[in-house]
Amino acid sequence: MTASAPASAQRSGVIAPYGGSLVDLMVPQEEREAVKATTTKSLECSDRNACDVELLVVGGFSPLRGFMHQEDYDAVVSGHRLVAGQLFGLPIVMDTDREDVVVGDTVLLTYKGQNLAVLQVEAKWEPNKVVEAKGCYGTTSIEHPAVRMITMERKRFYLGGSLNGLELPQRVFPCKTPAEVRAGLPDGEDVVAFQCRNPIHRAHYELFTRALHAQNVSENAVVLVHPTCGPTQQDDIPGAVRFQTYERLAAEVNNDRIRWAYLPYAMHMAGPREALQHMIIRRNYGCTHFIIGRDMAGCKSSLTGDDFYGPYDAQNFAKECAPELTMETVPSLNLVYTEEEGYVTAEHAEARGLHVKKLSGTQFRKMLRGGEEIPEWFAFKSVVEVLRAA
Repeated sequence: MTASAPASAQRSGVIAPYGGSLVDLMVPQEEREAVKATTTKSLECSDRNACDVELLVVGGFSPLRGFMHQEDYDAVVSGHRLVAGQLFGLPIVMDTDREDVVVGDTVLLTYKGQNLAVLQVEAKWEPNKVVEAKGCYGTTSIEHPAVRMITMERKRFYLGGSLNGLELPQRVFPCKTPAEVRAGLPDGEDVVAFQCRNPIHRAHYELFTRALHAQNVSENAVVLVHPTCGPTQQDDIPGAVRFQTYERLAAEVNNDRIRWAYLPYAMHMAGPREALQHMIIRRNYGCTHFIIGRDMAGCKSSLTGDDFYGPYDAQNFAKECAPELTMETVPSLNLVYTEEEGYVTAEHAEARGLHVKKLSGTQFRKMLRGGEEIPEWFAFKSVVEVLRAA
């Protein structure tokens, strides 16, 4: 890693949101009934739709002020940019099979008994999902989870238009808004984002706490541990269980240089495009740096086991985009646990001939099911307790 001046050296306060201002689409409480009364039709959101609505309303997708029109959708699919030129990783659209929903309609978006938002339908089109798959995910194979999602879960038509927020989804895990997260960040200091979608084990903790000492990070920086708690891959641990592991761990470690929050985001496993999307979101939450691991948001063929992306594709793409986002990347250290020195980099262990201890995810799950003792070098006791109970 090359040394550079910390971003905080040129900044006072918390980094500005992407586009310059934090979008807030929530209607004042006293006006919500009147706004709701303007609707003539309603659409029920999927879990993924609800995540997108929430992030649009609270500004997590700033500078977007609603679901993308076709022009922005096409531009993002073909070149990861909005028509206005800003970087954007993946399209944000509302989908429906309803032929009776047309441009000009004012639609109430509902979710599990809640009234989330009002959508002014300003665009409707039938997307070419083959082009979308190839542009966003680099493949048209339905072995890719996001290709399977857009072809088999997303509906026939896409809708674009402005949003007025009525209420945020009620979730097991309380998701702070970007404004709320920003309010708890130190002025003028770097904020390092750690993204994950699984329970945090010892190696993860070592990774994000050591990132605070990277050469391009300010001395008094903090790390924002910001797990995605929306839909992920089918075999991932459910969000409600992951939430419990994070809460227990946060109480156990009690480190004042760590901030904890949850992100209502639905994973696409899109490799490089996903890395860009996560960086934009984290800048809106006040982060200046983003830890990016080997094969971030990668996925494998369910038939051959081959990776859809190269191990450093996401890292390289994120590093290329970072200057335009006025952010910096912090490469993920390849940490291993050794008998002699605890956690060190794999390179250090190899150079010194240290004895590396390994425990695969498959072995870990087998030991959990069998009631075997999990070594503390691998997992926190608090996390193991939650996983066993689940």
